[in-house]
Amino acid sequence: MSDELELLRDWDADASPLTEPARAQARHRLLNTITRTERHPDTGPSRRRALRLATAGVVAMAITGTAVLITTEGEGPGTVAPQMRNAAAAKVLNGAAAYAGKQERPVAPRGDQFIYSKRIIKETDRKTGKVKTFVDVNWDSVDGSKRSLTMERGNVIWEEPMKDGSFVWPPREWSKLKKLPTDPEKLVPAIISARGTTDQSIHDLSGFDWFQAYFLLGELLKQPVLPPGMRPAAYEALALVPGVKTIPGVKDSAGRTGVGIAYTGQGSQKGSYLIFDAESYEFLGFRNEGSTASGRTYIQLSHTVEWAIVDRLKQRP
Repeated sequence: MSDELELLRDWDADASPLTEPARAQARHRLLNTITRTERHPDTGPSRRRALRLATAGVVAMAITGTAVLITTEGEGPGTVAPQMRNAAAAKVLNGAAAYAGKQERPVAPRGDQFIYSKRIIKETDRKTGKVKTFVDVNWDSVDGSKRSLTMERGNVIWEEPMKDGSFVWPPREWSKLKKLPTDPEKLVPAIISARGTTDQSIHDLSGFDWFQAYFLLGELLKQPVLPPGMRPAAYEALALVPGVKTIPGVKDSAGRTGVGIAYTGQGSQKGSYLIFDAESYEFLGFRNEGSTASGRTYIQLSHTVEWAIVDRLKQRP
């Protein structure tokens, strides 16, 4: 996670204000760096903490116009030609929305409770084929007022209560999740706006906006529990993203073969998929590829196996 911290260290409060394209490029690098970084809590902040830092940097840039060190390749945000939406990918994602809607059950956790979840991660070394399996168990405070216990690749992390004015994506507090719109065309501008506004039309979004939407929607779907209608809306919103396509024959961390949904637009990450059952469109899990500072490359598969609403930390269903 050191790359995100380096970006923030390079902040120069005396620099001239960024142009709008340069500001968008800076946001692009912050998000794209996160997607490429290996998650090692023992060498830096957790992914959730890094997302909080990176998003804070994005918001600060939008407000102050101060500069960060950026390097970009190829076309800048807003210069990408419009892409046709992929019908096959839309069919899978809209099917996933219908499946999720049928599986939803009413849930309204109290603010003093915790959301428990257990996730399986399988990490395969590309060179040796050696597989490491991690079982991550998490307890997230529903209203963010209590310490949360999370795990990343088997490492225990204590997340302190949210402070007033702090922001993390996805919102930790249930009250903030409930405020997100369940209309997919409103959800997209809401999540890419630092203010959470929905007055922007999806027809006016740039290439970077769509990359940001895809990335943040994927993070939202990692939440084990969402308010009613939110998960189907997130799948339908992904179906609106230009540049998504299907990848057949992708296996998840349980060994099930499904169809992958990959983003191929600006800022895309090779080998990163959302995996769905090819017939029912049930969501199966995530696939990512990454590398370490030493040059080791790996494939990481993950899926949530159970969740529940509990009254206290370390309580299991």
